[in-house]
Amino acid sequence: MKRIPSILFLLALLLNACVPAATPVATEVSIIATEAPATEAPTEVPAAPANPNLILATTTSTQDSGLLDVLIPLFEEKTGYTIQTVAVGTGQALKMGEEGNADVLLVHAPKSEEAFMEAGFGKDRAPVMHNDFIIVGPESDPAQIKGTVSAIDVLKRIYNSGSLFISRGDDSGTHKKELEIWGKAELDPKGQAWYLESGQGMGATLTIASEKEAYTITDRGTFLAQQENLDLLIILEGDPPLLNPYHVITVNPQKWPNINYDGALAFYKFITTPEIQKVISEFGMLEYGQPLFFPDAP
Repeated sequence: MKRIPSILFLLALLLNACVPAATPVATEVSIIATEAPATEAPTEVPAAPANPNLILATTTSTQDSGLLDVLIPLFEEKTGYTIQTVAVGTGQALKMGEEGNADVLLVHAPKSEEAFMEAGFGKDRAPVMHNDFIIVGPESDPAQIKGTVSAIDVLKRIYNSGSLFISRGDDSGTHKKELEIWGKAELDPKGQAWYLESGQGMGATLTIASEKEAYTITDRGTFLAQQENLDLLIILEGDPPLLNPYHVITVNPQKWPNINYDGALAFYKFITTPEIQKVISEFGMLEYGQPLFFPDAP
């Protein structure tokens, strides 16, 4: 009878040996979970706009300088909109807005822009950036302009010398500025044999002036962007009246209910953000050693 407890004791030991330990397994699982690589957050994809198609009417200077080649892909990636760019003179861009053929404008003729807003064609308007106009011409400088500090005096010398001058003649912001200076000089070059109108954008007008060894007025950005292909020099710069400000304007949906106002407002906000203003301030630095535009958004 005394052997029974020993047998029961041995059986108890055998049974305990068959039961797996719980604590080490739990520890191993917790180690595996801790060492598992973190899953990368998915890339944020912008929600698809209800109407993704947006028409931007802008100047040839923003196109020819290469700025839009930088800004538009950024906008499309961030917002999901697709922009159709129409690069024309500012007068034509404003006309497109008046007729409801554009959703948003990027232009540079303040007086015409103000008239556009006062007539109710624009809803929102904000400063974006500026550069300046310069007068360029051949190295020979036939009108002996070098050293002159006033754009008015420059045009007077061109007029009196009969030196060849190429005007855009396209109602653009640049053309409006040129006509403004001729008006202040109290001179009318129309009809003069030396005064030619290209009827084209800034890039093409610069090419014609270079080929004909003529003077012209241009925005600095387009000139710097194309300088390598031109036989032209800066003849006059720095005259305060030659400041060249750009504004973004949304077309008024109360005038044209079918325009894409949501898209226009998205572009308006995008181009005035600190992030994009920084992009504008740096554009041209790497290639030309100076910015082509200076940011103006508050």
